[in-house]
Amino acid sequence: MLAILNKEIQSFFSSLTGYLVIGLFLVACGLFLFVFSGSYNILDSGFADLKAFFDLAPWIFIFLIPAISMKTFADEKRMGTLEILLTKPISLKKLIVGKYLGVFLLVILAIVPTLLYVLTISELGRPQGNFDVGATLGSYLGLLFLGGCYASIGIFASSLSSNQIISFLSGVFLCFICYFAFEGLSETGLFGVSSYFLESFGISFHYQSISRGVIDTRDIIYFLSLIFLFLKLTEINLSATKNRR
Repeated sequence: MLAILNKEIQSFFSSLTGYLVIGLFLVACGLFLFVFSGSYNILDSGFADLKAFFDLAPWIFIFLIPAISMKTFADEKRMGTLEILLTKPISLKKLIVGKYLGVFLLVILAIVPTLLYVLTISELGRPQGNFDVGATLGSYLGLLFLGGCYASIGIFASSLSSNQIISFLSGVFLCFICYFAFEGLSETGLFGVSSYFLESFGISFHYQSISRGVIDTRDIIYFLSLIFLFLKLTEINLSATKNRR
């Protein structure tokens, strides 16, 4: 499994693609938070907090993480190396987890530089250091769980096709559905169920909950369950592919 993880990291940084994807994430966040005027601009808000960043990050992650994960299995299928991997003395579960951890580690590497934003708002606060530490820590924890969910969705999308573009678009679509769809449907009232009940199936509900700085075991169980679900779906899909061959 560690060999698979190492292979994914080396593959990602063996070209400019890895640096470009992470660089674009940081540049996009920096522009929206400190340059472009609007609701996301921290300097215009007058408050020393990172709420704007944590509201913006899920949108950027919807495109960033599928871009990172789209080649994990799609590329193996395209080059015909998936069959070789499936015949190696490594279980399918370890293969999937190894690739998942590779993608998730890259997501963490993209998040780490944003800690500079914490230092920035700490300096901007009056007095210095006057910001909600609990909410910030909770939001970063929520962002890690969000990245973990998107990574598992991206891995699953990559297992569906040998075409990276199709895998990317599938990943973006599934991430969007899992994050925003249930909240949107809950506002329509079409299904005749409690809006709270329907909304609780979406990632957005639990991400916003944990971002308040209160660690609720229900939120953690939800995130871990969603990650497990999509990794299991990936295993089922690849098992079916293996059996067909």
